Amino acid sequence: MAAAGATLEYDRMKEVKEFDDSRIGVKGLVDSGLSTIPRFFVHPPDRLSTLSPSSFLSVDIPVISLAGINSSRRAEIVNEIRAAAGICGFFQVVNHGVSQKILGETTSAIKSFHEQPVEMKKQYYGRQERGSVGYATNLDLFRSKAANWGHTLQVWTGPNPPELDQIPAICRKEVMAWDENVKRLAETVMELLCEGLGVTPSKLKELKCLESRAMVGHYYPYCPQADLTMGFPPHTDPGVLTVLLQNEIGGLQVKHGEKWVEVKPLPGALVINIGDFLQILSNNEYMSGQHRVLANRVREPRISIAVLINVDKTENSDSYGPLEELLSPEKPALYRKFTIEEFENKFFTKEIADKPLIDFFKL
Repeated sequence: MAAAGATLEYDRMKEVKEFDDSRIGVKGLVDSGLSTIPRFFVHPPDRLSTLSPSSFLSVDIPVISLAGINSSRRAEIVNEIRAAAGICGFFQVVNHGVSQKILGETTSAIKSFHEQPVEMKKQYYGRQERGSVGYATNLDLFRSKAANWGHTLQVWTGPNPPELDQIPAICRKEVMAWDENVKRLAETVMELLCEGLGVTPSKLKELKCLESRAMVGHYYPYCPQADLTMGFPPHTDPGVLTVLLQNEIGGLQVKHGEKWVEVKPLPGALVINIGDFLQILSNNEYMSGQHRVLANRVREPRISIAVLINVDKTENSDSYGPLEELLSPEKPALYRKFTIEEFENKFFTKEIADKPLIDFFKL
């Protein structure tokens, strides 16, 4: 493979295919002792120019305690979540009801999967983005402008979870327990978000916004040339919302204006971010925050486990758009109606870091 900075002409797709066929992932490259990253991992200058500290903003995203959610403090929590969701679409929650034991076991299990010998992981390798279980470096590897320094285990846990023996044994129990806990938390957060919009608390659940869930367990190993690539490029999540668990290694950033803000790892906290679908349903009352992951500069791997929560499209021919309850002559719809099939097809045929998904549905 050509090294970063090489001047010789090279066949990019040939090298990408050779790397993909090897199934060793970026961890395999690191374990081989390389000191320069393959050229197809080098990102365009416009992305790399934003990696300097001058592009960073030293503020904290909101941290919201869910303690007292069924008490007189509920209205205060609703207001805090509404404000965070409306400004940058990101916030962290504490006192959320998921035990530290579950958080620790989930993180350890995903780390253990990625650190298995290559031969153990190869059987799961593939980039079936809509499949039940898959493991790959960059799900959009063949349609992206540059590869990212990380790899992912993906398990679709709803609405139709895979057979248990399809999930790697090393993390099977932990993945299913994590999904159950996230589902309960997400239902609570969705109720709070609905109350913030002034609609029925169960509105999102009634629209089947809780049933389709994909767990993505990301592993970002040390990168020898972190200034030339990214762990994950700037993007927004397509679904309703995302619940994220991250270990103590930082790197997640959310865009705030023209600057980037670090989402600092907090022990016991979970990150919540709004997805494109909910921005559309809320008619821009809530914002889908653009975010990215920097390439890892430290020797310890960064681990993040996200559950992407989407609308169930199984036998779903309904059309979606801004909620009628939010529309008025003073606040007309900003997006057209669409089906879930159209929404998903648009997402799965574009580069993840391409133009935001919501742009395809604006009026």
